Amino acid sequence: MAFLRLAALKALHGTSHTLLLLRRGRGPASAVRAFSATMSPPSRAVVHELFGPPDAVTRVTELPPVEIKENDVCVKMLAAPINPSDINRIQGNYAVKPQLPAVGGYEGVGEVHSLGSAVRGLSPGDLVIPSPPSSGTWQTYVVKEQSAWHKIVRGTPLEYAATITVNPLTALRMLEDFVDLKPGDAIVQNGATSIVGQCIVQLARIRSIHSINVIRDSALSDEVKEKLKRLGADKVYTETQLDLKKVKEFLANIPAPALGFNCIGGHSATAVLAFLGQGGTMVTYGGMSKLPVTVSTSSFIFKDLSLRGFWLQNWLGSNKAEECRVMLDHLLGLVREGKLTYEMECVPFDDFQTALDKSLGKLGGGQRKQVIIF
Repeated sequence: MAFLRLAALKALHGTSHTLLLLRRGRGPASAVRAFSATMSPPSRAVVHELFGPPDAVTRVTELPPVEIKENDVCVKMLAAPINPSDINRIQGNYAVKPQLPAVGGYEGVGEVHSLGSAVRGLSPGDLVIPSPPSSGTWQTYVVKEQSAWHKIVRGTPLEYAATITVNPLTALRMLEDFVDLKPGDAIVQNGATSIVGQCIVQLARIRSIHSINVIRDSALSDEVKEKLKRLGADKVYTETQLDLKKVKEFLANIPAPALGFNCIGGHSATAVLAFLGQGGTMVTYGGMSKLPVTVSTSSFIFKDLSLRGFWLQNWLGSNKAEECRVMLDHLLGLVREGKLTYEMECVPFDDFQTALDKSLGKLGGGQRKQVIIF
């Protein structure tokens, strides 16, 4: 249905909604009846018709109503985040490119607005998230088939419901999919201040797994260390603080990690590798520095290290829909219990441009994840 909106948008370019309905064989009066019975409300959306710098190619515009078919659910979006992958998609340098024109956004939370005649198990007012996540959440109304939506518990904080899939689910899967970790084992990661990093710290703590965390140097390093330790981090070091020849001293009484996570690359990835014990595995899920991962020959030969990669979209594409929903319910349960938390900034949709500028780093470093509130 998102494609219908965009096809209509592409066709419009100065054509009124009424003319669009006339082209479909409806007069103005029937258009009103159709809207009230089977059409969604018009939607305000963040659209891009070209790939390029997000602050240059995106615009907020109104999209026309679309038909709500018998198996469709029309959802009034309540919140949606700006993730780095959203930025990459708009730039055109993500692994999967959306069909243009496209509405931005990949995850979010909304409230059921109206239903197709064959929909069962959902009611107006129910809280739902797209699961698996799908493109087009940066708009006020989304129409998709019922199978695209997952009902969640009312009372879940909206900003967490909107962001629970891309980052927390990545953290959960990486902790569980590569090494059989036991209580008392250890993991090491860089990018510990990211939402994935914060979730890894907390999910590891719940399982009594130690975490060693590497962060970038900044004027706020001491404050960041304390925040991570409050979340459950055992050790937190800045990149320049580490002497990779004396890793055992930094481990203290913690066992050498069996599993490491890298989202930066370059020297920071080398630090993660240095901490790993015999037969350890490093999982790369990002490359913020845009520098390659470099591994010494001796690490492969004498430590028998393994290098793996993780991309959530690839995992979700392997018939994991039902399994995914069980995990999301588990994570949202931890949120409601106060066992999973991370920092975000909620921004009204009218201030989307400011939120985008913050996400692009144009307003200074250290910005929290931006969550758009519709």
